[in-house]
Formats: sequence, C-alpha cells, structure tokens
Amino acid sequence: MQYPNSPKSDFADTYFGVQIPDPYRWLEALDAPETKAWVTAQNEVTFGYLDQIPFRDKIRERLTTMWNYERYSVPEQVGSDLVFSKNDGLQNQAVVYRQRGNTEPKVLLDPNQFSADGTTALAGTEFSNDHRYLAYATSGGGSDWHQVRILDLTTNELLPEELNWVKVSGTSWVQNGFYYSRYDAPKAGEDKLAGMNEYHKVYFHQLNTPQSADRLVYENPEMPLGFRIASATEDERFLCLYLTDGKSDGNRLQVRDLTDPKQAATWTTLIESYEFNNTVIGNVGGEVLVYTNYQAPRYRVVRIDPRQPQEANWHDVLPESKNKLESVSQVGGHLIADYLNDASSQVKVYSELGEFQHDVQLPAIGTASGFGGRRDAQVVYYAFTSFTYPTTIYQYDIATNTSTVFRAPTVDVNPQDYLTTQVFYSSKDGTKIPMFIVHKKGVELNSRNPTYLYAYGGFNVSLTPGFSVARMLWLENGGILAIPNLRGGGEYGEAWHQAGMTPHKQNVFDDFIAAAEYLKANRYTDTAHLAIAGGSNGGLLVGATMTQRPDLCQVALPAVGVLDMLRYQKFTIGWNWAPEYGTSDDPAQFENLRQFSPLHNLRPGTAYPATLITTADHDDRVVPAHSFKFAAALQAANAGPHPTLIRVDVNAGHGAGKSTRLQIAEWADVWSFCYANMGVTPAVKQ
Repeated sequence: MQYPNSPKSDFADTYFGVQIPDPYRWLEALDAPETKAWVTAQNEVTFGYLDQIPFRDKIRERLTTMWNYERYSVPEQVGSDLVFSKNDGLQNQAVVYRQRGNTEPKVLLDPNQFSADGTTALAGTEFSNDHRYLAYATSGGGSDWHQVRILDLTTNELLPEELNWVKVSGTSWVQNGFYYSRYDAPKAGEDKLAGMNEYHKVYFHQLNTPQSADRLVYENPEMPLGFRIASATEDERFLCLYLTDGKSDGNRLQVRDLTDPKQAATWTTLIESYEFNNTVIGNVGGEVLVYTNYQAPRYRVVRIDPRQPQEANWHDVLPESKNKLESVSQVGGHLIADYLNDASSQVKVYSELGEFQHDVQLPAIGTASGFGGRRDAQVVYYAFTSFTYPTTIYQYDIATNTSTVFRAPTVDVNPQDYLTTQVFYSSKDGTKIPMFIVHKKGVELNSRNPTYLYAYGGFNVSLTPGFSVARMLWLENGGILAIPNLRGGGEYGEAWHQAGMTPHKQNVFDDFIAAAEYLKANRYTDTAHLAIAGGSNGGLLVGATMTQRPDLCQVALPAVGVLDMLRYQKFTIGWNWAPEYGTSDDPAQFENLRQFSPLHNLRPGTAYPATLITTADHDDRVVPAHSFKFAAALQAANAGPHPTLIRVDVNAGHGAGKSTRLQIAEWADVWSFCYANMGVTPAVKQ
C-alpha cells in the first residue's frame, strides 16, 4: 500500500541520560495545517481500502437493520413523573421523556435538536430536590468539556445562564442552586482539546445569576493536579468533598454539615489518605454511609459520625465479603447491594443498619444496574443484560421482592441461538484468569472460527456481561466473542486491580496473550482468524500486545489508545492516570514504561498484524496524537504484507455520546476489515 508521507524529524527527549527519539512529535500539533493534511491523506487511504471490500455495504445495511430497535434507560422518579430516555432505533441521540401515570410520555429534552449533525450529546442530568428544575450538561463533538444549562420544568423554558469549562463534574442541588466543578477558561492561544488541565475548582451556582457570580467553594492553589468534586446528600444536610491528588489511586473524603452553623463553613476529614476509593452513598440522621475499600480490598460500607470521625468510632454496615461489592444504593429505606461473583451480578437487599433482607432474583447470569431512587421510594428500576440478552428494564417492588418487566426491547436476534460459557485459564505466572466465550450453538471447534478477543484490564473497571448489537452481527455470522477479565480490572477487588498496575502492568499483557493462546489450544481459532481489540486503556493493551507478540493474531484493533507512554501525562487529564501507569518523570517508572510503550517498541523490519487504528479529532481524554504518532511509526516499521491503517472520525470524541450514525459506520468498517484480512466472506443476513 502507498501510505501518506510522514516526515521524520531529529527531535529527541533525554530521560535520565537516555535519549529517546520522537520523530513524529509534529503530529502532536493537532490544529497545525501539516497535521490536518496528514489526517486527510490517511483517511483517504483508509477509506479507499475499505471502499473496495465487497461485503462492506451489506454489513452496514445489516447493522442498520439490527440497530433499529427501541432502547430505554433506567427510569428515574421525579415527583409525580417518571423520567427516562428512549432511542426509537436509528436516532443519533436518545430522547428524554417524562411520563405521569399512564399518560402519554412527553418529550423533555431532545438532544437530536442540539446540533444539525447529531454530534452534540447529553452528558448528564440532575433534578432539583423540589422537582422544579433540571440541570443538564451537553458535550459537543464528543469532547469532555461540558456546558451546563438549566430548564424550568414548570414553564419548560431555559434559564438565561450558561456554565462553561465544566469537566469531571456533577451537579448537586441544594435549595436554589447547585455545586459543580470546572476549570478556568483556557488562556488565549492555549489548546482547549490537548492542553493540560490544572487547578480544578468547586463552585456553587445560584439560579438566575451569571456564571461570573458563582461562589468559589473549594480550591487548592498549592496542588495544580487532582480533581475536586462536591456532592450533597439527598436531605441536603451533608456536603461531601472528594479530592484526588494525581499521584494516588483513590480520594480523600471530607464533609461539612450544612445544617449546623458551626460546621457549615468547615470541612471534617473522614478519610485522609488519597490511596483508597471512598463514596458517601447517603446518611442516616447525623451519620454518613461510606462505600470504601479502606481496610477492605473488596469494599464495604461503614457508618461514620462526622462529630466523632476517628476510625475507632466507625461501624461496619456491610462488611467486606468474599465477593467484590461493586455498588450500593440507599433507596426506599434499604440498602441495595450489587456484588460480583466471577464478574456476574448478585444483588442483595439489606436494612439501612445492614440486616440482610433477601436476594433479588435476576433473570439469568449477567449484569444488573440501576436500583437508584429516593429514601421514600416504594419501587425502583433496574436494567439487566448479558451478552445475548438485550438490555431489559425491570420495576422492582422492595417490600414484596418482586421484579416485573417495565420495558423489553424487540431485537432482530434470537438469544436462544447462542451459548455463553465461562472458562478459567492460566496466565504466564500461573494466575487463573476468567474468560467469557460466546458463540452460536453448534459451532464446530475446528481452529478456524473468526474470533474477536476483547479486553480492558485497568483502572479498576469490571468487564461484566453486556449486550451489544454490533457484536451480535459477528456472532450471527458464526464468529466467536471472547472477553477475559484481566488483572488491572475490578472484578475481584483492589488486589486484582493492583496486580495490573505499575510496576505490574506487564501482567495485564501476559493475561491477554495467554487468553489468545488458550483459544488456539482449545481449537476455537488460530492465528489467521484471530482479532484482538480494546479501547482507551484497552487500546494500550492491544498496542503493547501486538508489539510484544506480532505473531499472535491476524488483526489488531487499537481504539482511542494510550500509545505514547512517555508523554501521556502531558495532555489534558492524562496526569490522572499516573497511579495506574507511573510516569516518565520517575527513573524506575520510566524504565518500566519504556519496556511496554507501544510507540517505543515498534521494530523496523517486523511483520505486524493487519491493523486498523481508530480515533477521533475531538478526543480530549486520550488525545489523537497518540494514534497519529503510532500510525506513522507503524507504517514505517511494518515489513509484512498486511495493511496498517488509521481511521479518524470527525466531530467525535473518546466514545461517549457518539451518534448512532457514526457508530454504525465505524462498526461496519471494523467488521469488514476483520473479515477481509481473515480471508472470510460472511454470509450476511439481509
């Protein structure tokens, strides 16, 4: 293939006496004419290649048909109304409705009207406690920068104020306003999509006032890195402050009692260390309920009195158990706890004092989520899904412990045609790793099945069973889906997470490589029919795997990946990933990062797998410069016959809020690329 010219410079950095060339540094200037021209030229080559795949249009058409079904969110009770979002099928963005009783639902917000091309998404909603106002955030083109507007629900009119430069923030209502977090506006000449974000601050916004009048609630001018987020309890008694330091993996937790004049202006520290994850899930009178992994790697819930916050005075409400406590909701006078048993949900109901009430009977092995609501709620709602079970919304009656279907989608697939199994395989060091394997019933294990191996392995994220209409196309055409729960994830608690963090990140890549070898050894597939995939931190996973083991697979699909491990902390909020990876600012961590950084481990003269790198021009979480530089270096290094392409979406970001149109187009290209490079012509259903 004739790739666009990617000029090399003599630029190099010196780390602790070691010179590291960075010949494609110029591609970090995202708005430079040279970079834009390079992106245009790369897209021309990529789409020129994809356009020649004969079955690509059929795949896109089939995906469009499959995607065209109603999808609902978990409803929220707002006064007398039930509020939920619904996508009719092919709408670019889901529409928010409110419904009173059995009346016809009415449109509350239609994000499809936010922009002409459907690329401005709804990024968050929060209703005031008196149900009068809705604060909602929007994201343009997939950016992590949000704008907050306020809707008066009695008049259906927007308040005049607009809040800008909001990032990593909620909106937490107290009386006539709300707390939120933001950065200062970028200075003239600063790159708002790539520049480092520093000095996060908490503000209080009072209704019907301009943003310039917002009251500063918390800042730390001595600590430029870290997030500061404030959230009030449902009864508006406690304001909780969550602080990170950019160096550790958890957060400090502080509270103030807004009803006590002596305490309303001071913060009481409940958990001082930044090493642990701590969240206030509610309060019982003057005591707060804290979900934490402090002294409990698999998490627990403790009750703390801010007037006596010393650890000796804490009370266990939900002690640590053998299964990871994934989440807890205080709702309807109860605690609803979601535990993970080998990466699948088990939901239990307790009193607010921690007395076990009953198990929630789920329809199958899979993932339950939701269960939110107010303390006076009689019923709550939750979503249930698995790899072949389309996301279904249930209404749950707490008192009778009964679930009834609230909304069930009609999808053009038959879940009964598929089989999901879970296996446990040995990684390089002997650790047993769980893996879900999904395929059509009756698939012959002949070592030639097209197989899509997807994983993440980081940041305490748990990969649990979930339905994807895009992946159903792969399955209905006889493909195999394999999802291992690598170390670095959260499936078994903090110890499992830390086993995949710096300096142990190599464990994650070893786990992934071992998953591929297991699939081959057990005749699911072979090298010629294996694709490896992952996004963001999973993009790093794919990049590291294909550079360490270029012979492992036929296709590599690194999406929005962290690929330059020596400079990732220089952009936007990349510094926040330092606890996970380490940084090149530390000599020992530099040496560790250098060993697996995908960009720095490409070797000229090596035959690499067929590679389709995907990114987007508005990704301001993992800036596209990672993918640009990796693509240029990969194309220069590759000595094999397989294509190494980069696909750059326009007006899209890291993934959240991506329009239906863009999702269908991307998946059609991904599957077409896989089949074409595996030498397989799918019998796509029409």
